[in-house]
Amino acid sequence: MHQEQPKNPLHGVKLEQIVTRLEEHYGWAELAQQININCFKKDPSVKSSLKFLRRTPWAREQVEQLYIKTFCTWPYNAGL
Repeated sequence: MHQEQPKNPLHGVKLEQIVTRLEEHYGWAELAQQININCFKKDPSVKSSLKFLRRTPWAREQVEQLYIKTFCTWPYNAGL
C-alpha cells in the first residue's frame, strides 16, 4: 500500500533524478567542489555516479542533503 510522506522532501524522487538535476544546476566541476568524491571528479557521468552512490551510503547522504539544500523550500531545509 502506498503511504504518503509529506515531511520527506525526497519522497518519490529517484537518485537518478537527484544526480541529473544537481549536475544540470552545478555542473560536474562545482559538484566535485561541493562534495569531494571521485565519481564527480574523474570522468564523471550520471551512470558512474549512480553506481558509486548506490554502494556508498555516506556519499549518497551528502548528495541528498545538497539536493534538499538546493531545491527544496522551507520547511524541509530550515535546519540545514
